[in-house]
Amino acid sequence: MTESIRVSHEVLEHFHMDQDTFLNFLAKLSKNTLLETLNMTYTEIASDRLVITMPVNSTVHQPMGLLHGGASVALAETTASMATMLNINPETHNCVGLEINANHLKSKRDGLLTATATPLHRGRKTMVWEIKLTDEDNRLICISRCTMAVIERQ
Repeated sequence: MTESIRVSHEVLEHFHMDQDTFLNFLAKLSKNTLLETLNMTYTEIASDRLVITMPVNSTVHQPMGLLHGGASVALAETTASMATMLNINPETHNCVGLEINANHLKSKRDGLLTATATPLHRGRKTMVWEIKLTDEDNRLICISRCTMAVIERQ
């Protein structure tokens, strides 16, 4: 499973880790979190692009049997949060969501949702990410923009 995850050389250098060590680090961060609860999976990891997938099934449905907008937003913010983490030193700084918006464009009952985050702004104190959520046929399901705050750890 982890062999299918693409991690950029730039990220590995930034964290001073080989790929296996880095993927273990991510797995440890994700343990007992919403990522694990919603079965989110990393597929592509770079400082300027992060891709995470999430299965769409009854666990993420709203009562009418469709993908819950909150689940889409959870995937979008998770992707933006982790993308920000790739661009900071997590030993000295944390990243937290400051603002998120989402436009839900198509409904979905089942399958796989893919979130792709790309930066609009990467500053020292804030980062802004565009997150596109697409289905298996590359149809746009949701578009989101998330502003992350970068704060010193205390």
